[in-house]
Amino acid sequence: MADLIARPVDGPVTEHGEGPVWDADRQELLWVDLLAGRVHRALAGGGTLQSGGVVDVGGTVGAVLPARGGGWVLAADDGFAHLSADGSVRRLLDLSTEELGRTRMNDAACDPAGRLLAGTMAFDASPGSGSFYRVDLDGTVTRLLSGLTISNGIAFSPDGTVLYLVDSGPATIWAFDYDVDSGTLGSRRPLVVAEPGAGGPDGLCTDDEGCLWVAMWGGGQVRRYAPTGELLTAVDLPVSQPTSCCFAGADGRLLVISTSPLGLPERVHRQEPLAGRLFVADVGVTGPAATPYDGPLAGWTERPGTPLDMSCTDERGPAR
Repeated sequence: MADLIARPVDGPVTEHGEGPVWDADRQELLWVDLLAGRVHRALAGGGTLQSGGVVDVGGTVGAVLPARGGGWVLAADDGFAHLSADGSVRRLLDLSTEELGRTRMNDAACDPAGRLLAGTMAFDASPGSGSFYRVDLDGTVTRLLSGLTISNGIAFSPDGTVLYLVDSGPATIWAFDYDVDSGTLGSRRPLVVAEPGAGGPDGLCTDDEGCLWVAMWGGGQVRRYAPTGELLTAVDLPVSQPTSCCFAGADGRLLVISTSPLGLPERVHRQEPLAGRLFVADVGVTGPAATPYDGPLAGWTERPGTPLDMSCTDERGPAR
């Protein structure tokens, strides 16, 4: 297994950097400072990034994604919001199943059809408090999963038939069969359960070869896994808490990695002065840009339903 090295990017130092995505239409990178409630923008060129500004949203912002109808969709506080190009923010929906101040939105991504998928967690990461939601192309929001601990990275296989979802609580990457036509989850299996000492899986993305790139929180690496779960290679960082990653740039060849100093003891933080910065790496493969949300930007509603409870799990997978 050949290890790769990431290099830091000049730019803002975040309190808890998360969720980098590449917006192909605008040719820019977006990422969030989650607990500070900020959305950052940058341009890619020459194998690095140049800062493109910051928007203070307030509250907590777990994820930002481009919207086909203009601006960006945010997974923020206890629901969703729309960020316009002029910097104004408008709430789209507060989720009735989430509690402001107790739970918050975390990672989000769009499926190949343009539906929005997003997860939640408790501020104290209490087991079983997280959920997973789908926003359909008519603005209807459905809770698909309950009983997660820290719903984290979301990505798809190149053909869209497999959804990968991280639950950082049990340090597990789940693989679900996925129906792109309906947005429904099928059978599921634990693809990767992180070994002790490796850190825990956080955010992730997939490359054009169908492999997964996974930020290992506490492990100081971004790992590349085959769709079978085999560990192929790793990108080493000089900081211990990478949070997520994406492919960026016009050719999709630059792997961008967000990091965080959150919770580091003062002694460790002094040893990791670059924690909170973005890093980039040339990894020899390409990856897709973020799929924009393709639904309406008003009139969102919740649909009642019975989500699959993921809390009844063991190492063989969730109970049926």
